[in-house]
Amino acid sequence: MVYITRRERFSAAHRLYKTGLSDEENFKLYGLCSNPNWHGHNYVLEVVVKGEVDPETGYLLDLKDLKEIIRKRVIEKVDHKNLNLDTDFMKGIIPSAENITIAIWNQLVDKIPKGALHSVKLFETENNYFEYKGE
Repeated sequence: MVYITRRERFSAAHRLYKTGLSDEENFKLYGLCSNPNWHGHNYVLEVVVKGEVDPETGYLLDLKDLKEIIRKRVIEKVDHKNLNLDTDFMKGIIPSAENITIAIWNQLVDKIPKGALHSVKLFETENNYFEYKGE
């Protein structure tokens, strides 16, 4: 079994808040992340695919193909966007890093043509990252 990783970057704004709560209640729950005027991050995304190497090509999956899948299914939808307002796959979901990571997984899981999606890692800051393995 071999594991390959593609790293991408994107910048996006979001606000953590629950509808039905006041700004004060949201601040109590989410702190500065509930700023009504949004805030943003420069995210790093790592997508890991696992599988067997094809003896004919020497590849598990051509990384150019993986790059295109990630760009089409995720990066084009999130880069320089507001995750609350502009991103179709985040509609109705509180855009915490945990939920963003799971949503990205869902965008990719059945789109990998060879091997299988192993994990999605989302680095929100240099100190905080989130990983989902579909379990």
